[in-house]
Amino acid sequence: MRIGLVAGPWIPVPPVTYGGTERVVDSLARGFRGAGHEVLLAASPESSCPVPRVPGMRPAEQGGLNCTLSELSHVVRAYKGLQDADVIHDHTIAGPLYLHRPDRVPMVTTMHGPLTADSADIYRAIARRGAVIAISRDQTSHVPDVPVTRVIHHGMNVSSVPVGSGTGGYLCFVGRACPDKGLLEAIMIAREAGMPLRIAVKMRESEELRYFHEVIEPLLGPNEDFVGEVDDAAKYKLMGEALAFLNPIQWSEPFGLVMIEALATGTPVVGTAVGSAPEIIDHGRTGFLGRIQQLAGFVQEAEGLSRAACRKVAEDRFSEERMVNEHLWLFERLVAGEPPAGVPDTARLHQNL
Repeated sequence: MRIGLVAGPWIPVPPVTYGGTERVVDSLARGFRGAGHEVLLAASPESSCPVPRVPGMRPAEQGGLNCTLSELSHVVRAYKGLQDADVIHDHTIAGPLYLHRPDRVPMVTTMHGPLTADSADIYRAIARRGAVIAISRDQTSHVPDVPVTRVIHHGMNVSSVPVGSGTGGYLCFVGRACPDKGLLEAIMIAREAGMPLRIAVKMRESEELRYFHEVIEPLLGPNEDFVGEVDDAAKYKLMGEALAFLNPIQWSEPFGLVMIEALATGTPVVGTAVGSAPEIIDHGRTGFLGRIQQLAGFVQEAEGLSRAACRKVAEDRFSEERMVNEHLWLFERLVAGEPPAGVPDTARLHQNL
């Protein structure tokens, strides 16, 4: 197949530091190519993903996240270069609604964000002309009348992640500087558990900077080691040496890629049982999930969990290969004119791969 991939206009593929959606697009592009398919990627020219790219795309617009004009311009240029694709997998919001996308070419979109009243209106419209992929069952549960073709959990190249020792004697937090990610709660959990906390966060947007300087920075003390935003090598080292990864998220996150990154390093996750977390973490085996008041007590229990089991779950359930195969299973049926209907049982879907 000739597969067209459309990433957003704001962050290169793959990202240099933070950027979950762009990491997924990079994995898919590499995986599709590795499976013998032609791949053409529409992304900013700063991207380093080693597949052919649509020419004429504009540079990434840092700080322009969610700017409608930027995305629309990006989409127009992307679809101009994807006229010969057999299937198009679009990771933007505007692209699947673009009037001038190629006729009779199946279009697939992935919902990377939460389903709200506004976004649900958009995806209902998209579903009339294309296939919609959700990234967790929790994501679909918030607006169950949105027609979802498949639920496909994210995956990653687990083999590229070194397994850590877990002997660093600290807890770690990696995420964005915002209330939803639970950084404030992580600080309090680590203090209650009597464990040092190492913090790596993205804070480039004005709201992130304001939250950090007004709420987090005044609280930092000797128990916290703030390391800032880190690249992949530093992130995996940070995670791998931690006793546990703290993920006390405060919202129904559609999918927490950072959790499978922690599992890939062998590090168990201690976090709140909200959003997609129960679909990723096996309570008592690869981490502990509960209410905020319970998490400090789970920290010492996490030390007794098998790091090999954490890594194996990442390899078996959240690999790049599994994610790529599930997408290709869907693409092949769409290209053949046989769009599957409804969300299948996960075990049944795996049997069909």
